[in-house]
Amino acid sequence: MVVLGLVAVHSIARAVQWHITHDLCKYAVCSMPCEVKPRFVVLYGSQKGQAQSIAEGVAEEAEEHGLTAELCCLKQNERYNLEKERAPVVFIVSTTGDGEPPDNALQFVRRIKKKTLPTDHYTHLCYALLALGDTNYANFCNCGKTIESRLQELGAKQFYAAGYADDGVGLEVVVDPWLEGLWKAIKAALSKMASDRADYSTGEAGDSSKDAPDSSVPDVQLSLLSITDQQNCKSANSSVETVSTFSSADSSSVSASTTQTAVTDPGPASPLGNDRLASQFHDAASVSTSKPGTQTTDAGVPLVALAASLIFSLPPLSDSSLNVPALPPPYLDVSLQEVDLMEQTDGLMIKDTLFEVPVSKAVQLTRGDSVKTALLLELDVSAYPMMTYQPGDSFDVFCPNRASEVEDMLHRLALHDKRNHQVNVSLRTDTKKKAAQVPPYIPQNISLLYLFTWCLEIRSVPKKAFLRALVEHTGDSVQRRRLQELCSKQGAADYNLYVRDQSLSVLELLAAFPSCSPPLSLLIEHLPKLQPRPYSAASSGLRHPGKLHFVFNVVEFPACSLRPAGKQGLCTGWLFDLISPALVFSGMDESSSTPDLPKIHVKLRPNCSFRPPPDLSVPFIMVGPGTGVAPFIGFLQQREQEKQEKPEATFGETWLFFGCRHRDRDFLFREELEGFVSSGTLSHLKVCFSRDDQEEEGRPKYVQDNLLINRQHVMEVLLQQKGYLFVCGDAENMAKDVNNTLIEMIKAELQVDQLDAMKTLAGLREEKRYLQDIWG
Repeated sequence: MVVLGLVAVHSIARAVQWHITHDLCKYAVCSMPCEVKPRFVVLYGSQKGQAQSIAEGVAEEAEEHGLTAELCCLKQNERYNLEKERAPVVFIVSTTGDGEPPDNALQFVRRIKKKTLPTDHYTHLCYALLALGDTNYANFCNCGKTIESRLQELGAKQFYAAGYADDGVGLEVVVDPWLEGLWKAIKAALSKMASDRADYSTGEAGDSSKDAPDSSVPDVQLSLLSITDQQNCKSANSSVETVSTFSSADSSSVSASTTQTAVTDPGPASPLGNDRLASQFHDAASVSTSKPGTQTTDAGVPLVALAASLIFSLPPLSDSSLNVPALPPPYLDVSLQEVDLMEQTDGLMIKDTLFEVPVSKAVQLTRGDSVKTALLLELDVSAYPMMTYQPGDSFDVFCPNRASEVEDMLHRLALHDKRNHQVNVSLRTDTKKKAAQVPPYIPQNISLLYLFTWCLEIRSVPKKAFLRALVEHTGDSVQRRRLQELCSKQGAADYNLYVRDQSLSVLELLAAFPSCSPPLSLLIEHLPKLQPRPYSAASSGLRHPGKLHFVFNVVEFPACSLRPAGKQGLCTGWLFDLISPALVFSGMDESSSTPDLPKIHVKLRPNCSFRPPPDLSVPFIMVGPGTGVAPFIGFLQQREQEKQEKPEATFGETWLFFGCRHRDRDFLFREELEGFVSSGTLSHLKVCFSRDDQEEEGRPKYVQDNLLINRQHVMEVLLQQKGYLFVCGDAENMAKDVNNTLIEMIKAELQVDQLDAMKTLAGLREEKRYLQDIWG
């Protein structure tokens, strides 16, 4: 129900006056302005579109609550003015890189961090903040925390508890309840602000000499909405529990959002018809403790569900009323046009910022029986003098979607015969979506085949909003019900278990729900941009002029019910297929003639701080197990060249902690690393092998074990010699374990408690002496 008159709440007479004014404005021609709905501002900073999508959802939902939302990107500073803003402001921001703001929020963060701003700069401002992050990475939600901290330093006040959503366990665990309570908080803030203004006006009329009270912001006690720091939330093994809580005065009575649609349909939840009975139990990877349920298809065929799965649900979920998200408003018109001479482009449409470079060498670094396949590729960048890089820099590789998956998608949408038609995309004139625009990453005059090959991430895990939209295009009632369950509040655990944790793609989802026939426009609206994949440079331009090396493991996704054969990572699998004809093993003669290797499109990423210390005399420690050693090969190649060019210079000592499974299978760059030790470039090489020497007690198994063994030297480098520590590799396990080990080492070295040790480590981060290049 639309909530009206938040500003006029003091008397029935004011309410009557509102309705009279509203009717006059609607039906009469007059010069009097019509009273408008209360407004608030939504500002977002987003790197890959998730924060933007949530912000757009808030703006679209506002009207149903009787409010008007002004939606702006933080970089659009000409469209908002926080220095004069008196309405509530909602910030929704993500974090990227090593805790950095998104590109479109960077300038805003720099502006508010100016030390010249007075401490009362934002005393008039009331705000709420939702931050997105991932606890698998360092500096969780750092952009949101930075904005919140700085706003409070400048006098701004919260009207609603901050939310810190963790993509590591599912953003919706925090986002959904935060959004549910947001509307009541906004209305309370608007009501109090209006009341304060009215009280101030009355007081000013009675005594004009009184100072204006500083009461434009509601005084609300707040607590953070987040996830318990040490929560073990592996939903593949157990249901996800929402442990986030509100502690504000109104939080205990927060009701379901009016944008949630109650679905009372406790009927069958099997999407299968009689012709698909044989496959109904194929999704047996997940087991439910609920009792088996009997379900019936639209054809009246009874089915018995023995276990819950992507396509089946069991009580109590199958019997529950559901709160599903509001239907996202469509905003694109898409048509396909047959053209006589449609120029087909097999490769990426090159932009000025991209470089098309040939692969000059491809080497397999691991033995054939290794668990993982690690490859080194050498790119010839000599034709692009402007493509200069430093050790520690990274670059993007632009890859297409796999051709077979594109073909499958076209067949699934019944558009294969129109694959060469031109795609025309425009905005719907009747859309209700706020700030709607044609996706900027979709060029004009492209074919349908090009759209699915280079523009859209067809492997992306479908969001709940997309599932909600698919419901409207699903013919079978039990399939509709199951999609409703997966996008509902009640089905959050099922969504995590069967969709998110399985990395289920849109194509795999559509295969499981055969009666779902979405229009092309819906996929363009909901599928994200096909993102390039980042890789670290594994070489130095001083050692290899005109060349750029990088190393990667071929990613393997395990098989599951809807993916019986498993699949390779999109970019790593594509690269492996490209270079397979010319692949040689490490140690073989790499100078022999090889087939012509392909060209790939790359782009250097902005300069980062993950670089060796500029002062050659400063010592540094490198921790890089597996392919995490890649950037440190560049570090050491650079150091070796510098020592040769500056023999009289003083060089700080260098440490490398490396680990892998087996010494004789996946010890990457073994000969080169041992050569660095022999030349004095690498002072200390500490290695460990997690699957070798298991019979020997005390043998270090992981890199953190070797750190502990060498605690005294490591602490001396970091705390006394003001050295640097670099960590590269897996974020989910290794980087966390190394971080925890460092805390324990600092506790023992300085004889301090946990909190003080964490503060010391945080200080190293602030000084940019503890740096990470990690990935999930």
